[in-house]
Amino acid sequence: MSTSDAFRDEVGGTSAAPAAPGGLLDVLSLAAVVLDDTGRIALWSAQAEELFGYTADEALGRFAGRLLVDEEHLDLVIELFAHVMESGRRWAGGFPVRHKDGTTRMVEFRNMRLDDDKGGRYALGIATDQATLRRVERDLALSLRLISQSPIGLGVMDTALRFVLINPALERMNRRPGQDPAGSAEGETPPFLGGQAVTSVMREVLATGVPALDRFVVGETPVDPGQEHAWSASFYRLEDPSGRVLGLATSVVDVTGQHRAAADAARSRRRLALVADASVRIGTTLDLKQTARELADVCVPETADLVTVDVLDSVLQGLRNSAGPAGPARFRALAVVSAYPSAAVEAPDRVGDLAEYAADRLVTRCVNTGRPVVQATVTDEDLRRIARDEESAAVLAAAGIHSYLALPLIARGEVIGALGLMRARNPSPFDEDDVTLAGELAARAAVCIDNARWYQSQRHAALTLQRNLLPNRPSRRPGLGIAHRYEPAGATSEIGGDWFDVIALPADKTALIIGDVMGSGIDAAATMGQLRTATRTLAQLDLDPSQVLHHLDQATAGMDHTLTTCVYAVYDPHDGQCRISVAGHLPPVLMRPGRAPELLDLPTGAPLGVGGVPFHTTRLGLSAGDQLVLYTDGLVETRDQPLDERFGLLLSLLAGPHRDLEDTCDLLLSELRQPGDRDDVALLIARMQAERPD
Repeated sequence: MSTSDAFRDEVGGTSAAPAAPGGLLDVLSLAAVVLDDTGRIALWSAQAEELFGYTADEALGRFAGRLLVDEEHLDLVIELFAHVMESGRRWAGGFPVRHKDGTTRMVEFRNMRLDDDKGGRYALGIATDQATLRRVERDLALSLRLISQSPIGLGVMDTALRFVLINPALERMNRRPGQDPAGSAEGETPPFLGGQAVTSVMREVLATGVPALDRFVVGETPVDPGQEHAWSASFYRLEDPSGRVLGLATSVVDVTGQHRAAADAARSRRRLALVADASVRIGTTLDLKQTARELADVCVPETADLVTVDVLDSVLQGLRNSAGPAGPARFRALAVVSAYPSAAVEAPDRVGDLAEYAADRLVTRCVNTGRPVVQATVTDEDLRRIARDEESAAVLAAAGIHSYLALPLIARGEVIGALGLMRARNPSPFDEDDVTLAGELAARAAVCIDNARWYQSQRHAALTLQRNLLPNRPSRRPGLGIAHRYEPAGATSEIGGDWFDVIALPADKTALIIGDVMGSGIDAAATMGQLRTATRTLAQLDLDPSQVLHHLDQATAGMDHTLTTCVYAVYDPHDGQCRISVAGHLPPVLMRPGRAPELLDLPTGAPLGVGGVPFHTTRLGLSAGDQLVLYTDGLVETRDQPLDERFGLLLSLLAGPHRDLEDTCDLLLSELRQPGDRDDVALLIARMQAERPD
């Protein structure tokens, strides 16, 4: 574009139509007056008529001093005029001028000499109302001071969105001191407001004139690289008095402090929510591995990208951790969880593996000292002290692991294991806030893990005791086929009181017993063992079943678990008779070939330990193929179904085709039991054989 073209654009083309007022000169309404060397008015502008009141006809040719100045100031005016004309120096200042209407007004003058090509001299006077000038000067000074001293960033852009002015506050916010403020080229987003979205907003404001207020912007600045800052920016269009668009103005308030405080508050809320979530999600079962997995699941992805949970083997063995600050430690891996699919899950010890690590390993240092170990930035050497071997360390490095945190799991004052946290995609290194949060999670989880460990130990002990007290596979008995099962409860604390027994009696008779000690745990199992021993002793006396139960009822008086239900039956293969007595137990099922299974209607009696309640013996004739099904309540009782429905299901299962006794046991357990049932089950099935002993 040529200079002339630019000028035409600037003045609005070549049209002779007058331009609308709008500039500073229009505001000042400058009047121009030219005097000849005698002081007479030679030229008179329209603005002079507005300022002084005289038309050109009234002013031209008149002596200016006498027309415009009071007599008392005339000598001074003549002296100033002579000085300008002789020296060629300009004079500036305010002077009282007489208006045509008779009033006197202060007028600001700029006087200078003009020379023509013939040696003639003239005086040019440029004048404006002094009050108007002072107001403009004041407004301009206030505006400049306001802009320069404002703590709010202020800037002006032209219509190409190039900065033409920025104040010091904006420069401090977004530019290196001394940087050229007009650095943005046409079409570029200003450096402190990066992003196409902001540029689009500015262009829309420029096009529509509708301001955009309080737009939240987040980014980095050249002054403080690597740190996130936040601003509240407003944009509005600038126009001159005629409505011509001059550009865009922006005001920017640095709200980084508020943004960081809000971010900290939001982070605190998320972490509180995470801790609250952990209290719900961790410890839902008493399974050790499940509890460890729940802890690991809570930690990803909010806290870490890769999580490991390990417990000290000595703790699993029931021993205290006595390695000391310099000793090695043996760990059992309980959980490895990644926030996303990653080869890094192969680097730690696999779940269930047992590993021994020297004192220089980070996890060993953690459990030996009972303090967190933080490696904000891990090195290759650190990775070798984290992974199980050199190859695994290379896997962690390839996965981008850059920060590591190990926290001790402390329950009831004892270190029981360690929680390991690693970050890869999360770019932030672990800091003190992470240590605090993860420590809270570890503290809550440690108690749950220790409870699971303790209950697992109790379960193992109770189950071992229970199985040792139960009989081995009974030897073949005359005239009987026997099948039995014992299934412990899914819940650790419920193991204990159910038992069965098959006892050989004189004259080829066989005693069949099923019982259930009310209560659970090791105490119930121990009580069951005592009752089983007492029952075997009484059975050898060949007493009537009701008498056996009577003596057992008396024997329970000195036991802690005094309430026990029991069925005691004696089968004589010589006469096919079965004598049965019940102590508060569920009724046996009788199965006869060609007939529907039935619950035996027997006198129920009272549980052993009630005392003073008589027991009754019922005689039952049995034939070859008949079956007796004895069971404890864990087979049929549930929390969500009526007992009658469960009895109906039991009988329908037994009503099927002829099965092997072992198959019948498996069928009943698979159909009537659910994983996690909170009661153990003893099951004993006897089938009468066709042959008779000699």
